[in-house]
Amino acid sequence: MTARHAVAPLLALDRVTKRFGAHDAVVDLSLDMRSGEILCLLGPSGCGKSTLLRLIAGFETPTGGTIRLDGLDLTGLPPHRRPVNMMFQAYALFPHLTVTQNIAYGLKGLGRPAAAARVEDLLRLVHLEGFGDRRPETLSGGQRQRVALARALAREPKVLLLDEPLGALDRGLREQTQGELRAIQRRLGTAFIIVTHDPSEAMALADRIGVMDRGRLVQIGPAETLYERPATRFVAGLLGDVNLIPGTVGQAEGARVRVDTVFGPILAVAEGAPGAGTAAMLALRPERMAVSPLGPAVAGERNTLAGTVEASIYLGDRIRLDIRMADGSTIRANLPVGAGIESGTPVGLSFAPEAATVVAA
Repeated sequence: MTARHAVAPLLALDRVTKRFGAHDAVVDLSLDMRSGEILCLLGPSGCGKSTLLRLIAGFETPTGGTIRLDGLDLTGLPPHRRPVNMMFQAYALFPHLTVTQNIAYGLKGLGRPAAAARVEDLLRLVHLEGFGDRRPETLSGGQRQRVALARALAREPKVLLLDEPLGALDRGLREQTQGELRAIQRRLGTAFIIVTHDPSEAMALADRIGVMDRGRLVQIGPAETLYERPATRFVAGLLGDVNLIPGTVGQAEGARVRVDTVFGPILAVAEGAPGAGTAAMLALRPERMAVSPLGPAVAGERNTLAGTVEASIYLGDRIRLDIRMADGSTIRANLPVGAGIESGTPVGLSFAPEAATVVAA
């Protein structure tokens, strides 16, 4: 048995499909999840990520495929018999109950002393000691979010499902709460599956990100892998600003591949590249390029292009350059503040072959 398969996954989805009439909400989706992991499902509205969460929770029944948790087949089990719990975006707190009563709601079979001790532990965990007698309407948005999290954790689920858990918070509080949520998860070791449409949130929280598009899981991996080596044009654009340069795949040159573009041949990483003669796109992040007003000639094996700065835009932490190329297209580059390259300046762009990734056109 290889090291990769030495430990069975905590959660295993095998070819899961969910169809609503003629609409395929989830299509032939397979993934494994490790114990103690934070997995973020990322994608636009309608891509199937919330439906997938509801399938795992038992609120929807798969049209096909199986869902196993710790070796147990969940496919036919009702929600209350699954060792999972779900925290909804709206929090769904009971307004007529106190914070303590909300958290204790799912602990009725535990016995009063044990339930009380469990609630006190959870209040400490989410930093709400002394708030037990308060009602939800007296709490801030961030405090209500923490009450909902404590209630969802009360029954000690093996997997906690969180559907846009920070979506109701403003930007500043959302960023603060990201750190708190990750710290709580690390202390407990509970596996979290978080649905979000926000790439920065997914990258801040996740051990791995699963990108979904039209019901399919198109790529899964650590944030760095998805950002630096996107498998598709969709993934490249979803995770941040990217330049997409069309071309045709040429011959492999060692670990690299030549792509023929309107700007001439460009060397890029060859991992997963289509075969020679195939139409493709080069994905190139704006921060991966050097820009110089001295012309395109650069020593070494770097790719070089030439253009003219059309706009220089100050964005606080960086300068964004929109560079007009000879064919009329625009390439975007990010430079440090104070770079001092103004609109109208002829510039050379250079980047290492490893900065460009070939994706299918």
